[in-house]
Amino acid sequence: MKLNYTKVGDYLLPNLTIKNQNYERINKYGYLRLNYLKEHNKGLYTTLLMQDELTNHLVSVSNECEDRLKILMDNYIKNDEKLTEKSKANNQIEWVELMNNYKDCAEEIILKELVYV
Repeated sequence: MKLNYTKVGDYLLPNLTIKNQNYERINKYGYLRLNYLKEHNKGLYTTLLMQDELTNHLVSVSNECEDRLKILMDNYIKNDEKLTEKSKANNQIEWVELMNNYKDCAEEIILKELVYV
């Protein structure tokens, strides 16, 4: 990577420009990862930013988190006999409580393993 410099006073400052980034494919987990990198891992954040790989990294984390969430939720639903259409029709509140509980558990796993590392 070749850098050009501009002289400002007695200092040479690099001419750093960021290409127009497409943030449309970044979901909630990607933005959580971005915030984590900015606050707790500034070295990696700066490196990814200077190499123009930050967006790719965030999209990758977003996709991986969505895939893991789908796998975890499918496993939870498959292994619980209370999460059937019959139980959903009979007791909707209990069904929703179980689904929310499983989603919270899956998100906690995703955040610990993929986002906050």
